[in-house]
Amino acid sequence: MLKHLSQLPLFLHMVAISGLMMFLPALMASLQHDDFVARMFFYSGTLVIFLSTLVAMAISGTRPAPRTIDHLLALFCAFTILPLVLAMPFFEALETTSFVNAYFEMVSCLTTTGATVFSQAERLPPALHFWRGIVGWMGGLMMWLAASAVFAPLSLGGFEVTARGEPGKLDMTGGQMQRAAPMKRWIKGAKLLVPVYAGLTLAIWMLLMIFGDKPLSGLMHAMSTMATSGISSVDGIQNGGAGLAGEGVIFLFLLFALSRMTFSVDTGAVRRESLILDPEFRLGLSLVALVPTILFLRHWVGAIDVNESSDALAALRAAWGGMFTVLSFLTTTGFESAEWHVARDWSGLSSPGLMLMGLALVGGGVATTAGGVKLLRVFALYLQGLGEMERLVHPSVVIGNRGGGTGRIRRRGALIAWVFFMLFAISIAAVTVLLTALGSDFEQAMVLAIATLTTTGPITQVAAEVPINLLVLSGWEKLVLCGAMVLGRMETLAIIALLSPDFWHK
Repeated sequence: MLKHLSQLPLFLHMVAISGLMMFLPALMASLQHDDFVARMFFYSGTLVIFLSTLVAMAISGTRPAPRTIDHLLALFCAFTILPLVLAMPFFEALETTSFVNAYFEMVSCLTTTGATVFSQAERLPPALHFWRGIVGWMGGLMMWLAASAVFAPLSLGGFEVTARGEPGKLDMTGGQMQRAAPMKRWIKGAKLLVPVYAGLTLAIWMLLMIFGDKPLSGLMHAMSTMATSGISSVDGIQNGGAGLAGEGVIFLFLLFALSRMTFSVDTGAVRRESLILDPEFRLGLSLVALVPTILFLRHWVGAIDVNESSDALAALRAAWGGMFTVLSFLTTTGFESAEWHVARDWSGLSSPGLMLMGLALVGGGVATTAGGVKLLRVFALYLQGLGEMERLVHPSVVIGNRGGGTGRIRRRGALIAWVFFMLFAISIAAVTVLLTALGSDFEQAMVLAIATLTTTGPITQVAAEVPINLLVLSGWEKLVLCGAMVLGRMETLAIIALLSPDFWHK
């Protein structure tokens, strides 16, 4: 294990960058005259940079250049070991929590899950909220870069549906970006995507403040939107000051989580085709339109007060609340519209949590910050289902390219997508069983399993009959949830690739 870790300068770079980012909340706390919190972040950042520099100097030139699969291990270490570093200033500055809680919080933020043990926002000082937002934002950026630097070359993370290579093995038939050295892919990806990611975040922040959000909550919601983490300093955007105009801004930028083609085509695993023809984007928009429409029409077929049907304003509020919340949970962000309660009352929906969990299970686009099964895999299974129904009627039919972007799907894409779906279902069952064995009831364990494996932490507050208080969970339950969040973020096929004998024997 140590031999392989010594080949991971990428992980040390991540640690050093984390140390540098600690100076930002230190500066914020200093400006707010919270000297104790400022010192904790400043001391931690200085220590992290010093130690990571010493380790980098000690192993420099002692090992051969890392392979792409080694960078997959670096990514795994980033989601499991790096939160230990990120939790240090959080734990020292807060003082009133355990290190397990701090570690859980940092894993949740870095994996863009957004589940929190601090259900009351006022318990944390502004600098700690800012740190949570920064960690979630960095986690989203890391996934953007890892898509082109690690997952696409190894045909993982959803690319196995379209790429010609076998999952977990380097595909040398891809584009120039994939054939480049692993570290060069990270650098090239950073040059292309960091300005886009930071620029879009800044644009959201400016617009939210224009519409009335406070600087900190606006910045938190901007970072959470780009990272699809759902992290908030005011317990949700419905408590922010931007109102419906702010929700409209966030809605537009959440579309970036439906398809990689909305912001980049650098992965080389997909064809450069029109965004309108992209199957992920079209399927995502179809769900955003279809589900709220069904909820809206249910008003006239369910047991709803007839007098409400003539209220045009309530109808518009219900339609918007449904559209925003559906897109938010489909992209595994978890923001809830201020009008969502109107949508529920309008439709008479008795169990909205089940619908939101179903949307989170579908997830967003491949190579985006969204989690879940991913739209491209669902689309591949949909095409396979259509083909099987045609064969039932015409056993000798030859099914060709259906157009509309279907040419991206490889011949075995549906089979691999089905394998992943089964592994995902088994993961949900395994996490549920572990949590029930540790003391959770079945409903709570199921909600927690889906929330963590889809990286949609806010589900814990809306899916069950009563919101789940994560703070009262035992330490072992929190560690199980941490493992589930890492598994949901990296996906099962990537973890299986790390367990391959070919990786450890070289």
